[in-house]
Amino acid sequence: MAAAAELPHPAADRIELVEVLAALGHPVRLEIVRKLASGEDVCCAEVVPDLPRSSVTHHLRTLRESGVICQRPQGRKLSLALRRDDLERSFPGLLEIVLAQPSGQGDFPGAQPAVSPAP
Repeated sequence: MAAAAELPHPAADRIELVEVLAALGHPVRLEIVRKLASGEDVCCAEVVPDLPRSSVTHHLRTLRESGVICQRPQGRKLSLALRRDDLERSFPGLLEIVLAQPSGQGDFPGAQPAVSPAP
């Protein structure tokens, strides 16, 4: 595994929408982003304690490599932060929409069902 200081993070101007959307498309990764949106310092081991370490590592790597989060060394741990400013600059309003969606909800706020229920 690479040292914490060597973890790859895309430059702000290299963040691609398709990669961000793919990363946010998984419920665990979306929950991680919601936890980080509070702005509090979170360490890797604390973000989703119920999952195996290998799964957490995979989800964090996906989020980091897509440009959604950054991981920084903090002593022997890695702290996590949402790249809110970079994402807002590249994709205005995207995080606001994603974070406004209730957990476990399939539709965006205000969206109408595809088929109207029978009367």
